[in-house]
Amino acid sequence: MIVAEKKPMEEIIEEVKRFENILVLGCNECVTVCEAGGKKEVGVLASALRMFFLKQGRKMRIDERTLERQCDPEYLEEIRDVADGYDAVVSLACGVGVQFTAEHYPNLPVYPGVDTCFMGVTEARGMWTERCQGCGRCILASTGGICPVARCAKRLFNGPCGGSSDGKCEIGKDTVCAWQLIIDRLRALGRMEEYERIAPIKDWSTDRAGGPRKIVREDLAP
Repeated sequence: MIVAEKKPMEEIIEEVKRFENILVLGCNECVTVCEAGGKKEVGVLASALRMFFLKQGRKMRIDERTLERQCDPEYLEEIRDVADGYDAVVSLACGVGVQFTAEHYPNLPVYPGVDTCFMGVTEARGMWTERCQGCGRCILASTGGICPVARCAKRLFNGPCGGSSDGKCEIGKDTVCAWQLIIDRLRALGRMEEYERIAPIKDWSTDRAGGPRKIVREDLAP
């Protein structure tokens, strides 16, 4: 899932303080799971904004709405009939949802209410860790299901490096060396011969470095 965290309240206030009618728009997908932008967080943010501006002597209209997704046009259409009644939207979706909402409502300022961090997993309540950077050409089949692109600080394809010590990465004692994890995994699977193979130079043309990406499924297109 896409993991995000709440923006500082001061930053959001600074962006919206010149408006009178604001819609706080949540998303029922990833940001709900990581407790950053779902219905509950929409309510908390809207209440905090109302309270702040009321103390400033301003009785602003701050409404709440949570869509199933903000990255899908059919759900964004659900606010079409009311969008003109707002001066601005604070979107609690990930950066994708913020941009797609802005594309669909080009005359309506849309501001992010969260910082989008990475694609990751829920390890425990309140703790999310990165697992994927969406490089476009997955190599997990040869690394025991552990990604060196996302989990190795140097993105090495033949590791570990000389900075690894006692299974830890040189960037910090709390960071496990990704290649130590890969070796342990391959050993447990009885596939250590795969570790001996030198990985070829990766084709990065499918990565973000090649510019904005697009996938077209002709079998699904209308």
